[in-house]
Amino acid sequence: MTRTRVAAIDCGTNSIRLLVADADPATGELAEIDRRMQIVRLGQDVDRTGRLAPEALERTFAACREYAGAIKAHGAERIRFVATSASRDAANRDEFVRGVLDILGVEPEVITGDQEAEFSFTGATKELTGRDDLAGPYLVVDIGGGSTEFVVGDDHVRAARSVDIGCVRMTERHLVRDGVVSDPPDPGRIAAVRDDIRAALDLAEETVPLREAHTLVGLAGSVTTVGAIALGLQAYDSAAIHHSRVPYERVREITGDLLAATHDERAAIPVMHPGRVDVIGAGALVLLEIMERTGAREVVVSEHDILDGIAWSIA
Repeated sequence: MTRTRVAAIDCGTNSIRLLVADADPATGELAEIDRRMQIVRLGQDVDRTGRLAPEALERTFAACREYAGAIKAHGAERIRFVATSASRDAANRDEFVRGVLDILGVEPEVITGDQEAEFSFTGATKELTGRDDLAGPYLVVDIGGGSTEFVVGDDHVRAARSVDIGCVRMTERHLVRDGVVSDPPDPGRIAAVRDDIRAALDLAEETVPLREAHTLVGLAGSVTTVGAIALGLQAYDSAAIHHSRVPYERVREITGDLLAATHDERAAIPVMHPGRVDVIGAGALVLLEIMERTGAREVVVSEHDILDGIAWSIA
């Protein structure tokens, strides 16, 4: 029996997610038992204050308590908790670490952007190797709340870079006026977001050959939401979204619609998670700018990402 039941937790700037799975390194199979996600906005105001807000910590700890119950119920043998951008940036990260340790019995690993990129690449590409219709090398982009990871590779990572553009960070930096998200934002604010994204892409290109990849794979909530909208789904359906392919023209159209919509119009989109309503415009714009920079004609949407990579790292 080579299978190990593992529990992987990915705590990002916007969401915290759990995957309980049976991992079999001998066959390369990761059999999902339980996958769940909550929007907790751990990174609320971190870009401005440099600290994790008390209410953001409490939302995160409440989700951790729920996940602890699920992990116990499923009998996972090993747990790994990985924390990403927001908790890297925060002055009071020790408070976060203590709270997680108390609830789950494991210390969160505040990983580097490069580690984050490797996990994302493994999770996203393990199923793609050997497919004739999706040739390597792959460019995997993981658009998070606070940062975006870029990884190029075939069977293994060739180059990786994390840069500080994400849907929450870009929204809070440019699209908030008097504490409220602009509804919709004016062209000047959108131009400021674009300028930040383009500068970050310049940084990423110093390390990662963004234009050499044959297949663009997009991860995380901004990308999967764009994918769900492109499919015209009336309810979020992970199986339908996973490995769907969205042409550049459709991404451009959806991004324009999201940035021109009001809060209520975005909230009325059937596949829109309530926690993404205010940040989806910036997230879609990051994806669009990446496609324009790389010349990608389509993005392959993956529901398997850093969480799956963390699960494999435990096994």
